[in-house]
Amino acid sequence: MPVFQLTDALQFPDPRQADPDGLLAVGGDLKPERLLLAYTQGIFPWYGADSPILWWSPPKRAIFLPGDERFSRRTLRALRSCAFEIRWDTRFQEVIRHCAEVPRQDQGGTWITPGMQDAYSALHHLGHAHSVEAYRGGRLVGGLYGLAVGAAFCGESMFSLEDYASRAAFQALCERLWIRGFQFIDGQLPNDNLTALGARTISRMEYMNHLEKARLPGGAGWSRA
Repeated sequence: MPVFQLTDALQFPDPRQADPDGLLAVGGDLKPERLLLAYTQGIFPWYGADSPILWWSPPKRAIFLPGDERFSRRTLRALRSCAFEIRWDTRFQEVIRHCAEVPRQDQGGTWITPGMQDAYSALHHLGHAHSVEAYRGGRLVGGLYGLAVGAAFCGESMFSLEDYASRAAFQALCERLWIRGFQFIDGQLPNDNLTALGARTISRMEYMNHLEKARLPGGAGWSRA
């Protein structure tokens, strides 16, 4: 299947036209309106520093439905004993910077380029992107960030400077989202870490069905009490 070249027009091709690996389009920009349109259609940007902007709609997606999250007994004991302080949306730019800079096993670089950091920070200022932050003694030691799309939360990345800090942030995120009526957490591409946390792997069509339902008017909201 062809990979589509985006123009200045604010539109994307049908996600079902992505190539077998999920690559759908190239080009365009990272303006808030384009990013929001992409996520509402099940599309997200993912590319390296020396690459043009690449837009993806993978044939398989990792998601968490309410109650899917799973933590080992060892992790639960550690989270109880560590007692991280959790905050929300207070240091978004630091969270995304750490996600870009903290080394990861078997990963030589980062896809969270300066342009991506600026773009998601802009979405944060508009109230669409959010961070969950884990602290120890007032020091930021772990966290994650993502995008709220209706009753779906599209997770982007997480980091830890201490053992279990990102797990604490993810546990807090799940508790907050399910209480507020969110329908699922999108983990994007399946991987061993997400599977260990309880993510299920579904097809693109199943994902689009979940996303369509999550976009319907309802009571879910990031800030709802």
